[in-house]
Amino acid sequence: MAQLLVRNLDDGVKERLRRLAERHGRSLEQEVREILTGAAAQLRDATEPGIGTRITSLFAGRGLDTEFPELRGQPVRPAEFDP
Repeated sequence: MAQLLVRNLDDGVKERLRRLAERHGRSLEQEVREILTGAAAQLRDATEPGIGTRITSLFAGRGLDTEFPELRGQPVRPAEFDP
C-alpha cells in the first residue's frame, strides 16, 4: 500500500476532517482515505471509456457496426425476456 504525506494543511481543514471522521465513527486517517478513494473513483469514471465504447472498439471492423449507448448514471434495471 502506498503512503501519502500532506504538508502545510490548514489547521481548520484538519479539524473539520477530524469532526467528520468522528461523525462517521472512523479515525482521521480512515476518513481521509475514504475521501481520497471516492475522489479518485470519480476521476476514473469520468476519464475511462464506458463499457459500450469498449465493446464497440473491441469489435470494430469485425462486422459489428452497432453503437452501444453509454448508460452512466442510469438506474440498474433487471433484464426483460420475451416469454
